Amino acid sequence: MRFVMRGRTKLPHRGAWTARLRRTTGWIAAGFFVAMLVGASGAIAVLWRSGAVASGFDQMRSAVIARSAEMGMTVRTVLLQGREETSRNSILAALGVARGQPLLAFDPAAAKERLERLDWVREAAVERRFPGTIAVRIVERRPLALWQRDGKLALVDDTGTVIEQDNIARFASLPIIVGDDAPHHAAALLAMLASEPRLKAHVRAAVWVADRRWNLHLDNGIDVRLPEERPEAAWARLADLDRSTGLLQRDLIAIDLRMNDRLILQLSPAAARRLREPGADT
Repeated sequence: MRFVMRGRTKLPHRGAWTARLRRTTGWIAAGFFVAMLVGASGAIAVLWRSGAVASGFDQMRSAVIARSAEMGMTVRTVLLQGREETSRNSILAALGVARGQPLLAFDPAAAKERLERLDWVREAAVERRFPGTIAVRIVERRPLALWQRDGKLALVDDTGTVIEQDNIARFASLPIIVGDDAPHHAAALLAMLASEPRLKAHVRAAVWVADRRWNLHLDNGIDVRLPEERPEAAWARLADLDRSTGLLQRDLIAIDLRMNDRLILQLSPAAARRLREPGADT
C-alpha cells in the first residue's frame, strides 16, 4: 500500500467507477426495500422486531461491499497531510486498514476517532476517495511548555493537554512550568511573557502558586512574584524598571510585585551583609 505524504494522487476514471457503484447499489437496495414494502404495515413491524430487517440490511451491505471489491474498489493508497511528529506506523495502526481491503468496508468516522486519541493529533479528517484512496489530514498539537510534576517532565500544548513524556530532550528550550493545574494557565502566561521579549528570554521556570498566581524563576537566580490580579501590568512594570535602573543586575534573590503601590526587594545574604557594614549606602 502506498503511503503518500503532502501531496495528491491523480485518481483514474473516478466518474466511471462512481457510476458503476451507484448502479449496483441501486438495484440491490431497490429490490430490498420493495420487498419490505410489500404487505401490510403490521408485517413490517413484525419483521423489524424479529431482527429480520436488520439481518437483511446487513446482507445487502455485505453484497454491495463484495461487489465493489470485485470491481476493483480496494484500498491502494493512503494520502496523508499534516504529519510532523506523529509516527507513520501509529497513524496506520489507528486507521486500521490493509492493502486490498474493500474501500466500502473502511469506516472513516471510526478512524477519525482513533486518530484523535493519538498523543500528538489534535484534529483529524478522514475520507474515502474512489476507487482506491483514503485521504487523511491531521492537525498536530503545538508544544508550549515542559510540565514538571513528581520529579518528571512532560510536554504540554496550549490547551493543557499532555502530548509526550518520553523523547522530549529536543524541547529543552521550552519554559518549565510547575503546579498541579499549571498547564491550563500556561497559554495566558506565555502570551504575557511575550509582550516583553527581552525579559522573557531570562525566564527559566514558572510556578503556579495556590491555584491563583505565578512565581517566575529567572536565569540569574532571582524569583519574581507576580500578583493574582493584572499580572500583565506587573510584568510591564518590571520590564520598565529593568530598562531604567538595571534592576535585574542587582544582587537580589527575589522581587515581589504583588502590591501595586510598592516594590519589595529581597537582597542576597552577601548584599545584606555589605549593607550593614559601616559606611555602606542606605
